[in-house]
Amino acid sequence: MTWEELERLPEEIAEQIELWEGKVIWLRRGPAEHQTFTRRLTNAIERCGRLSTSAKPEECWRVNLETNVFFGPTGKSDFVTPDFLVHRCLDGPYQDVRSADVLLVGEVLSPGNTRSDIEAKRARYAAAGIRWYWEVLLDPARSAIATVRAYALELEHGLLPDGIRPLHPTNYLLADEWTHDDADDIEFDFPFPIRIPWDELAF
Repeated sequence: MTWEELERLPEEIAEQIELWEGKVIWLRRGPAEHQTFTRRLTNAIERCGRLSTSAKPEECWRVNLETNVFFGPTGKSDFVTPDFLVHRCLDGPYQDVRSADVLLVGEVLSPGNTRSDIEAKRARYAAAGIRWYWEVLLDPARSAIATVRAYALELEHGLLPDGIRPLHPTNYLLADEWTHDDADDIEFDFPFPIRIPWDELAF
């Protein structure tokens, strides 16, 4: 399917689709907790981004949720829709967000998400060169975030035995992790200082 064909679909159907090099990928809507925690985390990161921009006006960030990220410099038939993202300010209003402008993407993972789906999407972000990737795992037993993980893009793969090549030339490595039961707040310095107390993420 092309972007032009996608635009001709009813909005309630089109908004449930990603295009991976023209291939239709259906997005499952998560439970209410998924939407709530996506919004809470996006708002918290946006607060930190605004503080960073006010301290360093030469830097300009935008924090969004459920926004299409298009791969490549042109075309729209290859895109994903992360749950939340940080990108550079664009030249004007209503511009497409290209992967080259994105600094951080994140996914809120509900108990129903499969590992293969998660790995496939993460590999797409890595192949696009997006430097930071966050995973937010929801607690299956209560309405709460169980774990937040921050990954950094590994630009060169490590040493492997002779004759072995990595499946993907780029990959994410776990850079930090926070659990709901920890006393420490979520603190991470990239792409700008992020400080999020756990009570700000409560359901």
